[in-house]
Amino acid sequence: MDQTGQNGAAISIKRPDLSWQPEERHEAMTDDPVDLDEHRGMAGQIATDIRRQRLHEFQADQAALRRRQEELEKLLLAAPAETWPEAAAKAQYLIQLFAATPEAQNPRHKKLIAHALDDLTRLCDRAKEHS
Repeated sequence: MDQTGQNGAAISIKRPDLSWQPEERHEAMTDDPVDLDEHRGMAGQIATDIRRQRLHEFQADQAALRRRQEELEKLLLAAPAETWPEAAAKAQYLIQLFAATPEAQNPRHKKLIAHALDDLTRLCDRAKEHS
């Protein structure tokens, strides 16, 4: 298709070919997984192995952390607090759990959490000095 430009010269505009079709593939799809490690070079395989090892270590650390947290919670539930410092320790634990939630990321909540934890620490220290 030809048109004229501002200086009167003919401009040729090529329309896209709308009849294009993707090449037909004769390979059948399979449900078999592709082993990507076969397609990596040695450096890529080493880097992948390191990432996999770090992921495994992270998952193991997370599992151990969950077990320790469950043990602590069992201890906290085992008996009522007998002193203010024991009650404060339970409150601090709950406040720290809340501090790890998305709701606690609000700047006002962060400030309240910090002040509450400071108050509990200060009052516990004072109670220990008087006992």
